[in-house]
Amino acid sequence: MGLVSEKPEVRVPRLVGLMAEDAYDTARVRGLSLQAPDRPDLRHAVVDHVVRQYPQPGAQVPPESTVYVWFDFREGEGEGGGGIREPRVPRPPLGGLRRELAEPGEPPARRVVHSVSLP
Repeated sequence: MGLVSEKPEVRVPRLVGLMAEDAYDTARVRGLSLQAPDRPDLRHAVVDHVVRQYPQPGAQVPPESTVYVWFDFREGEGEGGGGIREPRVPRPPLGGLRRELAEPGEPPARRVVHSVSLP
């Protein structure tokens, strides 16, 4: 006969996007502990945001399990570190500074300046 846990398993909450303090509190309420390999001083990383976690949200784990969170994307860890690369569509509206610049291939805009003589 195998060992059967008396406590039901706990569902891991989504911690990605939360600030460190909120992630810590969310894990603690569920009976989980939180560790951050890239922040040994986790309690001092109050305003840093979680960018990755293990186990993934929704996983069933035994009570008092440890959830690992990371606050920085590091090169070589599979997540990349190049930041957000979103397309800039639609383009910014015409006008403002854009109006002052010539588009590639267009001749520069010419302006006529009138001189005014003061009495």
